[in-house]
Amino acid sequence: MGTLDTKGNEYAYLRDRVTEVGVDVVVVDAGILGEPRFLPDITRQEVAAAAGEDVQALADARDRPRAIEAMGRGAAEVIRQLHADGRLAAIGALGGTGGTAIATRAMRGLPIGVPKLMVSTVASGDTSHYVGTTDVTMMHSVVDVSGINRISARIFTNAARALAGLAGGVEAPRLAEKPLVAASMWGVTTPCVTTARERLEDLGYDVLVFHQTGTGGRSMEALIGAGLVDGVLDVTTTELGDELLGGIWASGPERLETAGRIGLPQVVSLGALDVIAISSTGLPDPLPEKFRDRPIYIHDELMVATRATPDECRDLATVVARKLNAATGPTVLFVPLRGLSLLTTEGQVLHDADGDDALFSTLRALVDRSVVEVHEVDADVNDPELALSMAKRLHELMTA
Repeated sequence: MGTLDTKGNEYAYLRDRVTEVGVDVVVVDAGILGEPRFLPDITRQEVAAAAGEDVQALADARDRPRAIEAMGRGAAEVIRQLHADGRLAAIGALGGTGGTAIATRAMRGLPIGVPKLMVSTVASGDTSHYVGTTDVTMMHSVVDVSGINRISARIFTNAARALAGLAGGVEAPRLAEKPLVAASMWGVTTPCVTTARERLEDLGYDVLVFHQTGTGGRSMEALIGAGLVDGVLDVTTTELGDELLGGIWASGPERLETAGRIGLPQVVSLGALDVIAISSTGLPDPLPEKFRDRPIYIHDELMVATRATPDECRDLATVVARKLNAATGPTVLFVPLRGLSLLTTEGQVLHDADGDDALFSTLRALVDRSVVEVHEVDADVNDPELALSMAKRLHELMTA
């Protein structure tokens, strides 16, 4: 699916590479200005009409943002219908910024698990806007999608092979239907979540673990909101710190709210809440002003971490309390008094006893215990007994 006026030759090449290995192709044209370079199976007029628009009027208006929005909306409708009709086993697209915006909007409308491959000039940058919370696969085109040359031919052929394999590949083994638990994890809470996950699996649950890097938290909230999850083990609330304090993995405003809003059983902890992730691409230049003179942990060449101050910990505790107090379903908070991650226990680089005291005392003052069941535990978050206690309590809530 793509713009056959500006990328028609490239799409013809991609189509031919897929069909020559015996896979059928349906071509959808989402172009606007020039004539398509070849005849598509579904025309731009049909795509525009699916959005309630007229393609000629869009072209005459010369309003590129509006045209991209309209054709993306129409393409999403067309693609959903192709899937509903059993005519779509995988979707692929080529493009620059405009083509990527149109195609990935259509891709995001498909169910998780339907293969989606976007070959794009912007795939090496921040792709969160294009991928969203879905399973879109981004492939960097390396060169612009403009002509067939020694580089683009190799990239497009690889994309064709991938699409053909995805469309004709074997189905994933069908697993027994089990209750689903969503769990949140970051590297520094991995021991806790692994222990809890294994225990829940022993008890008969499927556990979906979400890496808390901004998109991970949003994906988790989206799945909870879609009604696909039966319970939540929210061990790692670190994204709230980035959201409030300017880290790179901000969670968005709905983090730690969806389960409570719809009444799902949730067991929550404070994993890495006091840790802020910062981009390290500018190092060894100074950190942003607000983070200077703080201890830092160098994770890799892309990220360092630092610690929230006591005042910031009070603010974070206020946010957590407000979100949990609004819950309409069974809600339990485990507070690990000896540290919230592998980086913040006593003796570690980001340990701060004053920050811990500020966080815990504010929670004690603000959490409504008529709504939230609170367990203060004399252990750090990665203590196996704490992990097993959280798993046990969630199981009790889900089977009550």
